[in-house]
Amino acid sequence: MTGSVDRPRVGHIQFLNCLPIYWGLMRSGALIDVDLRKDTPDRLNTALVNGDLDIGPISLVEYLRHADDLLLLPDLAVGSDGPVLSVNLVSTRPLAELDGRPVALGSTSRTGVLLAQMLLAQRYGVAPKYFTCPPELTEMLLEADAAVLIGDAALRALYEAPRRGLTVTDLGQAWRDWSGLPMVFAVWAARRDFASQHPGLVKDVHEAFLRSRDLCLAELDAVAAAAARWEPFDAATLAEYFRALDFSLGDRQVAGLREFARRAAGTGAVPAEPSIRFFTG
Repeated sequence: MTGSVDRPRVGHIQFLNCLPIYWGLMRSGALIDVDLRKDTPDRLNTALVNGDLDIGPISLVEYLRHADDLLLLPDLAVGSDGPVLSVNLVSTRPLAELDGRPVALGSTSRTGVLLAQMLLAQRYGVAPKYFTCPPELTEMLLEADAAVLIGDAALRALYEAPRRGLTVTDLGQAWRDWSGLPMVFAVWAARRDFASQHPGLVKDVHEAFLRSRDLCLAELDAVAAAAARWEPFDAATLAEYFRALDFSLGDRQVAGLREFARRAAGTGAVPAEPSIRFFTG
């Protein structure tokens, strides 16, 4: 990469849903050119907002709250146009019966949590008693009637739920049913100040991500088989999961993003008119 002696500080979520974005970086040698920081989604959100990262994934909610300081990387996201499989509301009773009941919110989730809260309030007309806790399903359901989980914990819960008598509401599918649009859970963004000073570096990182994603999607079964060697899921499960995810950010996804922003603004959770701008360097 060119344009700076220092390597850009780039965030990496250590969840399976981000593996396709980073898979090809290992294959191409692009990782040599970046300072890759691996962490949980909430910590990466904070790092990018605070300027401790230059480029990285950020939950849609946190992006909307800090859009003035960030530029979206085009055609790069984690979302779904239907089931997402790994953003779930797991419940011991029907959702319409959660009014006044305790609901646990996984501490790693921000967008999934807000989506669940909006869905329960606006579609089911219930007002649960929410509390935040670590994303461990068994512990959550000791104190709550339902739990919001994302990432690998949510994927595990999806497959464990039937034998435990639990109901799983896939929040990607729930949003699709509710809005008719895709759901975007996380985007990739660069800090505006960094992008203005080092547009070439941002362009290089962005293009490396796109190449990595496209390489992974072209070899998806092989990627799933390799990942299954160190994950508690078999290759077929992982392949199904990767195919459910949408890693693009085209017109329909942006329409879904804007509709989520509009509805979320109605709750006061995000600014009414966030300054959504794309990196164009």
